Amino acid sequence: MTTTLRPTGPLQQKAAGARSRRYEVCDNSRPVGTIEIATFPSLGPAVGTVRSLRIDEADRRRGRGTVAALAAEEVLRGWGCDQVRVSVPPEAPGAAALAGVLGYTERSRNMVKTLPALPPPLPDGTLARPMNEAEFALWWEEGLRSYAQSWAEQGLTPAEALAKAEADRAAGLPDGRATAGVRLEVLEHHGVPVGLLYLGRHEVLPGETGAYVYDVEVAEEHRGRGHGRSLLLLAERRALESGARLLGLHVFADNAPALGLYTSLGHRTTAVHFSKRLL
Repeated sequence: MTTTLRPTGPLQQKAAGARSRRYEVCDNSRPVGTIEIATFPSLGPAVGTVRSLRIDEADRRRGRGTVAALAAEEVLRGWGCDQVRVSVPPEAPGAAALAGVLGYTERSRNMVKTLPALPPPLPDGTLARPMNEAEFALWWEEGLRSYAQSWAEQGLTPAEALAKAEADRAAGLPDGRATAGVRLEVLEHHGVPVGLLYLGRHEVLPGETGAYVYDVEVAEEHRGRGHGRSLLLLAERRALESGARLLGLHVFADNAPALGLYTSLGHRTTAVHFSKRLL
């Protein structure tokens, strides 16, 4: 068996180093599947991805998917990539198993919840108010560093992580606190600020836009007291007020407490993201 990749079209190139190309997966020149390889512009030109990999049913379980994935890594190395990321839906355990065999590590997940008809109540003594200008300025600086650090811990270089954090923040809040469709709120418990919520809009399922939790934080000295759950309930209330029926979020794999909280509140995984360093 000789499994190779055969381009089905020209290399597509766009601004900021974005590249993509589709291939047939061939066994002794016979097409047995398809694969699409691309760079990941939002993470920098040195990060690549396998957007899709399909092996025909009759040709599966013969190692062709493994060889095709390894060949894709070689293509990405040729493009100057030093990292590759893949996203796997939860209903594809075989793809997740293949990622594990090839040395990929789970980095994060996308999750979504279908909201109830009525907003959930907040605990007694708990309320929310808009973030003021001083709080916003402090959150902007501290949050940017924290968000960048989270991405650096997921394999990006410090420069790549900071660039992604700045780009994401600029895209999500082009007008700061005045950005339309955004809620920036402080949660108080018996008059004491205990956490904050940054809620916006985003595509949470293919072709479906919903409310999206971009940031949720509990002050360190107030953790372990249920305020994280209150912030998620607040997000549900604000989402319903905006007319949304879906609430999405992203969680890093090493944040086990957050993953447990989201799962307990009825959020389900829609995509698992894996990454691997290309040596």
